[in-house]
Amino acid sequence: MSIVKINVLTVPDEQREELERRFASRAGAVESSDGFEWFELLRPVEGTDRYLVYTRWRDEAAFQAWMSGPMKSAHQGGGSGAGRRPAAADSTVWSFEVVQQAAPKPGGEG
Repeated sequence: MSIVKINVLTVPDEQREELERRFASRAGAVESSDGFEWFELLRPVEGTDRYLVYTRWRDEAAFQAWMSGPMKSAHQGGGSGAGRRPAAADSTVWSFEVVQQAAPKPGGEG
């Protein structure tokens, strides 16, 4: 089964637009990475200043390959983030294995 990585970003109010702009203009390297399955940027609605960056991968090896390749160069001066201050004040990564999943049934509503 797949794995999920959730990067929990603490983002001050004044940096929210900047964080969302940076994600919107990202190069898109993750979408073409081997083993990549899904991405979502989740904006907090109430009661927290934490954004969630949800990514889903075929396996841990695929995630680690991306972390040591395209992601590493983007965050260490090789990509669009070069020379800029981080928009997030703090970051933590949560890791999960997918043990159950469901998708809408075809023709489920209508």
